[in-house]
Amino acid sequence: MNFIRRRALYLAMVLLPSCVALCAQTDKAPGGEKSAPDANVSGGTAQTHERVRSDEVYVVGANDVLSISVWKEPDVSRTVPVRSDGKISLPLVGELQAAGQTPRQLEKDITDRLQNYISEPEVTVIVTDSKSQKINILGMVARPGAYLMTGSTTVLDAIALAGGFKDFAKKKSAYVLRSKADGTQQRIPFNYNEVIKGNHPEQNVKLLAGDTVVVP
Repeated sequence: MNFIRRRALYLAMVLLPSCVALCAQTDKAPGGEKSAPDANVSGGTAQTHERVRSDEVYVVGANDVLSISVWKEPDVSRTVPVRSDGKISLPLVGELQAAGQTPRQLEKDITDRLQNYISEPEVTVIVTDSKSQKINILGMVARPGAYLMTGSTTVLDAIALAGGFKDFAKKKSAYVLRSKADGTQQRIPFNYNEVIKGNHPEQNVKLLAGDTVVVP
């Protein structure tokens, strides 16, 4: 019996250090460093910067404010307003037509001009204040004010954006004021009660930048 006890004690003394070493190794990564939890599991994804524009759809207009960044060129990078003539001015680039172009098209134009001075310029254009694509909604609506157009905004869309009609709004007498090229204003009638019945769908016009929807 004493022999068996001594044998068991001997085996424990021999095997215990090996077990401790093996357990320690399991806490390490193959390269010898301790493994760490996957950052993608607990850390979340990187935040994306919401750009006030769509590269393929948004068209820059007069009075928009553009943030133009040229990588590693702080002297060229700056925030500029689009003038009433639709142009902007940048160092090395000079005057450039911005109105009527998408931000991506404008990036390409600026890049092409800078290639004469900078090797492989990387240009980013962001519309930080979209003033050219706004409409006004006034009168007896819940939230009158200026709103940014998104896609094809109709009169009904605009009223919904403004929170709908207030009590006692004259829904039959609403109208759209639109500035014409000659400086005069066109008045487009909008009878809400008739439009929602489907009688005069042509009154639910697609709004243009600068239009004002008035609800008496």
